Amino acid sequence: MRNYCKTLALSITFMSATVMMAQFPGGGFPGGGGGFGGFGGFQQQQPSIETSQEWKDVNYAGDDGQVYHMCDIYLPKVEKEKYPVVVHIYGSAWGSNNSKHMADIGTIVKALLDNGYAVVCPNHRSIGDAKWPAQVNDIKAVIRFIRANAAKYKFDTSFIATSGFSSGGHLSAVTALSNGVKVAKQGKAEYDIEGKVGPYTKESSAVNAFCDWSGPTELLQMECGNAMVFGGKGNTPEEQLIGLPKEGNEDNFVLLSATGFLDKNDVPGYMFHGDQDMVVASCVSQYLYDQMQKVGVESYILREPQGGHGMGMYSEGNLEKMVNFLNNVRAKGTKKK
Repeated sequence: MRNYCKTLALSITFMSATVMMAQFPGGGFPGGGGGFGGFGGFQQQQPSIETSQEWKDVNYAGDDGQVYHMCDIYLPKVEKEKYPVVVHIYGSAWGSNNSKHMADIGTIVKALLDNGYAVVCPNHRSIGDAKWPAQVNDIKAVIRFIRANAAKYKFDTSFIATSGFSSGGHLSAVTALSNGVKVAKQGKAEYDIEGKVGPYTKESSAVNAFCDWSGPTELLQMECGNAMVFGGKGNTPEEQLIGLPKEGNEDNFVLLSATGFLDKNDVPGYMFHGDQDMVVASCVSQYLYDQMQKVGVESYILREPQGGHGMGMYSEGNLEKMVNFLNNVRAKGTKKK
């Protein structure tokens, strides 16, 4: 009975959060500061971290004043000449344009910093700001910014990876698996995935690896498990993101999914997902992993038996697996399309 009540309470909380996010699509809450609800899970303020340098509210797109094009940059406490880089993206069901300060700072970001990685946490345009592919265009602009400003921020651009929680995990995977793709086409669907955000369009947006924490990476597989359906048929967060219903527009949703860009030359990825996730079912990540294995792309999956949507996922052991994965990819050398 106690477990039933706990599950019911969580369900009500998630549903309420989603309603709030829908009311304030520009950022999840009034003022654009939201960070939970829907695919975003709970993004509570995190403990402090130890750094040698930090830069807050750096505009990566050259349009000063646009909150959705700001990023925060953290360098490890142990000072070095330069650092490999991980871009970590917050979750919000793509509904927040200003949650970089809640991007798993005390868990994922801390683990990366403690192990010698510079971390960039960007904002991106929300559902209320622009339709897909604006969100992935923004993350690719962040990668180009990192390359163009490597000397200033001590970035070692021989290794750049993406990471993200929930909708941020989706953006992490799509960004990495679409390395080298300018315009994506599937049937009648066509999207400019690279985009032209920012002044550094001559730089590469390619990355060397990705991590995906609880991400809705496969938008045509979202009903594979027992997760709740948010928004109702025709009005789910992913349908709001792309501005189309799934029915009759399957090609568009292929190009919203990570496997829509998958081929045998792709970079390695590691999926982390909780089997008790009631927001995004773990079979979504399992599908991406299975497809990566099928085409022969290096890939790993950790399904946490008691893990929820973020909750119970960030054990010391799981964070260590993330770091070891990135270290191993670095040790084997870079791989790009």
